[in-house]
Amino acid sequence: MTAWLVRFGAVCGFVLGLCIGVPGVVEAFTGETTATSLVIGIGGTLGAPVVTALYLAQGGGRGFHTLAFAVNMIGLSLFGGVGFMLNVALFHLDPAVAAEVLAGPARIAVYGGMGVFVAGTILFCVSMARARVLPAVPVLGYGVALVLLAALAPLPDTPLTSLVHLLVCVSLVWLSAAALRGPAAAPAVRPATAAAGDAR
Repeated sequence: MTAWLVRFGAVCGFVLGLCIGVPGVVEAFTGETTATSLVIGIGGTLGAPVVTALYLAQGGGRGFHTLAFAVNMIGLSLFGGVGFMLNVALFHLDPAVAAEVLAGPARIAVYGGMGVFVAGTILFCVSMARARVLPAVPVLGYGVALVLLAALAPLPDTPLTSLVHLLVCVSLVWLSAAALRGPAAAPAVRPATAAAGDAR
């Protein structure tokens, strides 16, 4: 089961990276569009399987590693909802109406969710760096680029936004590839005695 979850999460990591990076590059030339916003909004739903795969690829762990994973998982879930709302729902509203929506109680939920996401991202980045199982460069990219992504989410898109999207894409794809090559993704080998018993 662990190997399957790692492989599934790694595939989700490839897809999520592309869902963030490709629209980000396109928007650098076209600006935000309905299609790019939809892809980014829906792609955010893949965050939980990805972080699960990265956690399991390091052998799980206890204490700080488990805490970092838990906070990151909750933060990703909250930020995925925030991203879906910003990119799929509010994008189609008149800017004045969208601003009015965010001026109410929704502002607390949005910024609260983003705060948990940032905290979880930093903790999980530190956890991966301490474990020294996954490559250091994308681990650092994961921490820096995702925090910048959260900081830029409520702001108008700029070339910096597109660059951050691309950095997130590269980091996620790189980490997913590393997890896929690791021992945790290898199918379990059944003992020869058990296989012989099944044959009888």
